[in-house]
Amino acid sequence: MPFLLCLKKDKSPVPLGRSIFQKHTPPIQQNYQALLESCLKNKCLFTDDNFPPHMSSIGTGALLKKLPRNLQWKRPHALHKSPVFYAANRKQLDLCQGLVENCWFLAALEALTFHQDILAAVVPQNQSFERKYAGIFHFRFWHFGEWVDVVVDDLLPVNEAGELVFVSSVYKNVFWGALLEKAYAKLYGSYEDLQIGQVSEALVDFTGGVNTRIKLAEAPPDLWDILTRATYSRSLMGCQTHLGTTKVLKNGLVAGHAYTVTGIRKVTCQYGPENLVRLRNPWGKIEWKGDWSDSSYKWELLSPKEKILLRKKKEDGEFWMSLRDFKIHFVDLMICKLTPDLMSQEDGKKWMYSLKSGRWVKGSTAGGSLGFCNGNFWMNPQYWLNVLPVEDNKKSLSLCNVVISLMQKHSSKHRNRAPHLFIGFLLYHISLIFFFPEQYQESNRKLPPAFFTRHQPVNKHQVFLDEREVTHDFHLEPCVYVIVPSTLEPQQESEFILRVFSRKHVLREMGGNTSFTLSKEIVDRYEGKIWEDFFTKHFEQVVLKKKKKLKFSSISQNPEINAVQLQKILNNISWRNFQSFRLNFSLDSCQGILALLDLNATGTLSIQEFRVLWKRLLFYLEVFQKRDTSRTGKLDLVELHAAVRETGISLSNEVCNLMAIRYGDPDLQISFESFVCFMLRVEIMGEAFRNLTQDGKGIYLRESEWMMMTLYS
Repeated sequence: MPFLLCLKKDKSPVPLGRSIFQKHTPPIQQNYQALLESCLKNKCLFTDDNFPPHMSSIGTGALLKKLPRNLQWKRPHALHKSPVFYAANRKQLDLCQGLVENCWFLAALEALTFHQDILAAVVPQNQSFERKYAGIFHFRFWHFGEWVDVVVDDLLPVNEAGELVFVSSVYKNVFWGALLEKAYAKLYGSYEDLQIGQVSEALVDFTGGVNTRIKLAEAPPDLWDILTRATYSRSLMGCQTHLGTTKVLKNGLVAGHAYTVTGIRKVTCQYGPENLVRLRNPWGKIEWKGDWSDSSYKWELLSPKEKILLRKKKEDGEFWMSLRDFKIHFVDLMICKLTPDLMSQEDGKKWMYSLKSGRWVKGSTAGGSLGFCNGNFWMNPQYWLNVLPVEDNKKSLSLCNVVISLMQKHSSKHRNRAPHLFIGFLLYHISLIFFFPEQYQESNRKLPPAFFTRHQPVNKHQVFLDEREVTHDFHLEPCVYVIVPSTLEPQQESEFILRVFSRKHVLREMGGNTSFTLSKEIVDRYEGKIWEDFFTKHFEQVVLKKKKKLKFSSISQNPEINAVQLQKILNNISWRNFQSFRLNFSLDSCQGILALLDLNATGTLSIQEFRVLWKRLLFYLEVFQKRDTSRTGKLDLVELHAAVRETGISLSNEVCNLMAIRYGDPDLQISFESFVCFMLRVEIMGEAFRNLTQDGKGIYLRESEWMMMTLYS
């Protein structure tokens, strides 16, 4: 019998069952467009009766004690003379936590801001306080298997001074974060219901993705590679510190607190390379004080340029720390990806996703776990999973990457009023020849009790968790399996959804139930396979040729390329949407690009630096294509201004015109190659200014730093 373990938290006991099965209460559906048009027609501002500006929307628990006297509900126009819904040109994280202890929500939300396409799916961008303003806004969340639209009014709780008491922005006229928090509170019952949670929950609610949880005390040896793949793909990352009796520790970290992972960087010190992780405290203040903190002596071990572009001397909640310290001081790393290939070594970008809804019903399908030895385990819902080999798998791997996720639904309208049950699932390998005769398969009957007493599950050491979702990553042979989801104890009732991700599979419920199975194909975008498809084909080939020519064995360990090799790569790849134009990066352009990105002044680019470049190139290409309305392969001055705005950067007309003179042809036309050099310089110099300025108005540089930033860029 498998060893079944439950990890308990300090929560109230879970009831053993209910006399009547209580279904999950779905969110109220409101038609945003119809409500907006009605308000505009009647010339009135929207007030949401389903989530009114009243104490009932805040909650009934401990949060009420924190509220200021004379709490008021006001619209942004009453709080600022020129409110803005979302400021696309803000390059730094600008949200700060309020009275609600929802650092988990805010850490996930800030991770979302690094992916504008995913953010736009959650926060529709065509909303403002000017055009078609009617005091109504809407947001989209993935809620137990489907995307739901949540409508809210813009009445926000404030104190007597007119300051927001919950989530706010560093920029007092920006309100998207506060309104999104209100929509999320409405989805889960009240602001009070956001007091306790997991970063992983919010990450899934924002993306519908699949979570990978890494216990940092048992981190795999390739943790840095996993972080690298996650950073340069469409992944969102959060983490949490150890619990403690002291809230703020001497090292500056907050105990039992969620943080956003905002970046990674391998730097070159005088003693060798060092892997760094960048994190942000959702409070917008209180930072790490150890090695690589803002005031650490370690920064003096880097080149002046690398120090300028990475180090921030601001109390803004964001800081660097070494990977070694990260593994010591943090408990869990949560990575949420839209496709499960983060942990996979399989080729290809297409994945299959299947979803089944089910329920554990007392006296029928609530059999509990094997650990209770009551003989009712077989009564739990059973799911037939046929994992199929992938024909286009070039590596011909014998094992297939399969991710299985089990998520329980809360029955109460209020998220935290019904404690989570301990849930888990067992996976069984089925031998069709010896156990599963053809007539048994056709009958679609459940596996009998005898099967579970004679066979061991694939996941023998299944852990039951009192969390919303339990996810496991498997490497399975192509074959037939049976998934049995269950609660830890028998006769516990709940609805659930079961999700399976793999390259190719068939999923169906056993036992005569013909309920609908949602299956669809999901395609990972180009970023997801940079390190496999692109680098292997182009970057490493160039390095290999260099190695053979120089007969220098150490090149393969830390491969780097110079400007000539960069030029060969960029001019010999197939550029999407540029078939009709022959791209021609000049050596001068490549030397300029290299100078901008070569932070440690070696005259070469590492794989890490090239990844940064490649991701920016793809983004610039998308913007360039969108704004090149004449389809000439060049941007005129009007199109250039529009393209710069599209990237989210705010430049004056004078600066934009000056850059057109510097990078354009005699007719001030900007090619894609020139646009790349132009945008890289703007972004990097802007980042340097933000890191160095103390007041947002100016900076102070030593002569050596000034020379480094101007001559070698």
